[in-house]
Amino acid sequence: MTTILVTGGTGTLGRLVTERLRTGGTAQAGGSGGGHEVRVLSRHSRPYAVDLREGTGLAEAVAGVDTVVHCATNPRGGDEQAARHLIEAARRAGVRHLAYISIVGVDQVPLGYYRTKLTVERLLEESGLGWTVLRTTQFHDLVLQLLAGSAKLPVMLLPAGVADQPIEVAEVAARLAELATGAPAGRVPDMGGPEVRTFPELARAYLRASGRRRPLLNVRLAGKAYRGFRAGGHLTPERAVGKVTFEQFLAGRFPARG
Repeated sequence: MTTILVTGGTGTLGRLVTERLRTGGTAQAGGSGGGHEVRVLSRHSRPYAVDLREGTGLAEAVAGVDTVVHCATNPRGGDEQAARHLIEAARRAGVRHLAYISIVGVDQVPLGYYRTKLTVERLLEESGLGWTVLRTTQFHDLVLQLLAGSAKLPVMLLPAGVADQPIEVAEVAARLAELATGAPAGRVPDMGGPEVRTFPELARAYLRASGRRRPLLNVRLAGKAYRGFRAGGHLTPERAVGKVTFEQFLAGRFPARG
């Protein structure tokens, strides 16, 4: 049995990765197949309550750890500093493998958060540690959050000409857990949802599932990031390996109507 540390282990993805590793649901090629000792690191989860941006207490958290699964992230900033602290602590502790979850299109769409994720990827590549990077498209949960926020207005405002390829977070968790229990693999093939859908299609699916009514308005935005999204830099149709569609995800969130 190996000891695995999951950063952001109480978050949307990290919680499922932790469960998968603890229950041994990784008996696939390259995995050990048994349950693992898993440490959950987050800012408020004891005994490993660590703010990675500060790094205090991180040495104790990684002591004796074989593999780190880095799920912690903050779109408001601090990911680069957090990664540097984590990499340095991992080096000192003799960690064998650091697995990182990234986003499809971080090298194609010039969005600030994407650029930060790309920088973290490069820090791992140059770290001297064994590393694995998995890029995925946006989770269903994020698309739902965006649509629900837009539906608070009398008219749903949608980015004109932009499509998405949402994926089920549990599927990503299973793949990331599998990678974590295997050997360092570098950047592995991207993982995309089963379908590329326009935002009006996604919005209509959300409205049907939630029983709401809203007119839709496509809005053209400015900037290089928007052009990158319109060009589909965040999509990977050739890697549409996810199984759960957005409608199936919504049926689970709105069961009375699903």
